[in-house]
Amino acid sequence: MITRDFQNIKLSALGMGNMRLPVVHGGSDGDIDLARGMEIIDRAMAEGVNYYDTAYIYHGGRSEGFLKEALVKRYPRESFYIADKFFIHANSDYKAVFEEQLERLGVDHIDFYLIHSVTDNTAETYINSGCIEYFEEQKRLGRIKFLGFSSHSSPRTLKEFAEYRDWDFAQIQLNYYDSLFGSAKAEYEVLCEKNIPIIVMEPVRGGRLAALTPETEAMLKDVHPDWSVASWAFRWLKRLEGIKVILSGMSDNAQMADNLNTFSDDYALSDNEEKLLFDVCNTFSKAIKVPCTSCRYCCGGCPAEINIPVVLGLYNRYKIDGPWALEDLDKLDSKGKPSDCIGCGACEGHCPQGIEISKIMQELAEKTAK
Repeated sequence: MITRDFQNIKLSALGMGNMRLPVVHGGSDGDIDLARGMEIIDRAMAEGVNYYDTAYIYHGGRSEGFLKEALVKRYPRESFYIADKFFIHANSDYKAVFEEQLERLGVDHIDFYLIHSVTDNTAETYINSGCIEYFEEQKRLGRIKFLGFSSHSSPRTLKEFAEYRDWDFAQIQLNYYDSLFGSAKAEYEVLCEKNIPIIVMEPVRGGRLAALTPETEAMLKDVHPDWSVASWAFRWLKRLEGIKVILSGMSDNAQMADNLNTFSDDYALSDNEEKLLFDVCNTFSKAIKVPCTSCRYCCGGCPAEINIPVVLGLYNRYKIDGPWALEDLDKLDSKGKPSDCIGCGACEGHCPQGIEISKIMQELAEKTAK
């Protein structure tokens, strides 16, 4: 496992995200399969992964407890680093949340603590709430080792928030697709200018860059038949300076094994390989209709209990493969269906990607009406 220097410690270049853990068959997002999850943790620890990212809301609030059982209780505390977050929309009582997180995790300190999901709409709310000053005090007390933030904001807001204090690190959504077609390149440059160490989230865009179209996958396989499609995304990120950890939400041992292989050495894409990847991305972009990353922020308040990311995944398949893909609608792991959507907009208020979910649900309902 390659490592990166961060202040006076070494971090594994690959970090494990705990937002997409395996769940029991037929269970909900909160029903984490502890046994299978432990297998993934054990493999990660054995191979040198030492950065584990979670949040108050992941897996219906159970991700932190999973790490307590799978990691904290079973490994020496000094052998790993935990990253956790405060999300003001989940519970604005930051003091109570922080105490609850320490209890959920079973620790007396959190190594990397983040202001969670700073957006153009939440940046000022976070600043005015007093939470940042409170977490600074917790850092002075040793209950937080490093204080940072995660951002889904515009480059302008990111720059303003980055200048609010001397942050230890920042986490942004960064991948080759968003660098070409989104604001990721500008966001990355803001953090580099401020000399703020970077943690990368969504390196394969919630799995969307792990499986492209047959045409574009063939373009990559012709050059490196032994590389997975996902590994191209990670190797592109290795080209960039300032990145300390690249997170991956690994939900099975096959994903873990592939990522461990990718991060076993420092090989990054050559200039020619990057050019090919960008050509592939330009071709693939024509097939992308909904930029969902499966973060699931949209699901908690849905009155129809629609598994929105799963439905949006089907919508992308429909746009790529045609109407036949809609035949799988009734097979989706979702209690609510698009026809159950009442258009309340609760989901859209929490979507970092700004997806017009209600319109998509309406379109799917109309396309599948009997």
